Amino acid sequence: MLGLADRELARNSMRYFKTAKGEYGHGDTFLGIRVPVIRQSAKRFQNASLDTTESLLKSGYHEIRLLALLLLVSRYAKGNADDQDRIFRFYLSNTRYINNWDLVDSSAPYIIGAYLDDRDKSILYELAGSESLWERRIAVMATFYFIRNHRYDDALRIAERLLEDREDLIHKAVGWMLREVGKRDLAAETAFLKAHYRIMPRTMLRYAIEKFNEADRQKFLKGKI
Repeated sequence: MLGLADRELARNSMRYFKTAKGEYGHGDTFLGIRVPVIRQSAKRFQNASLDTTESLLKSGYHEIRLLALLLLVSRYAKGNADDQDRIFRFYLSNTRYINNWDLVDSSAPYIIGAYLDDRDKSILYELAGSESLWERRIAVMATFYFIRNHRYDDALRIAERLLEDREDLIHKAVGWMLREVGKRDLAAETAFLKAHYRIMPRTMLRYAIEKFNEADRQKFLKGKI
């Protein structure tokens, strides 16, 4: 993949993914490879071993870590129960390398969410209480799998736990998942918002009510519910 690198795109990616000192992606490095190209590579190398994938995931380059995660998602979807158990545990053992929002969002629902769908979900609540921004985002985004299957309880409980989170990327993720709940069960989202909207971070609220009609959006934004 090194031959696909584009310096200008890499510079733009470093700005987009906030890699400057003090920003959430500080220290990350980019080759400058577009996501569709990475997805094509994931299809090409879909039979890569778990050892090879682990080496890729530990790369210093963001795009190679994304490739590793896409390989894991593909391997998980095709795997038997033992394969899936191994991938789930491997993922949780390597969260330090899943260290930006796109890496989380492209993998957590399809591995962590899928695995826990019919299992005990206590690990999600541990992740939601983690000091790591990315582990907390994994907890939120894993619930997307449940939401798509019309099960909202865990998404709403985790959202409630993260109402006072300090990170904007968590506010956005929680608001997004609340919006996804509302697409399928508007009453469930509205009940949650009525109970909590006065203390929700503004970004979280705005994401959650993005699809509401203008009149209802303004009521929430102006505190008139």
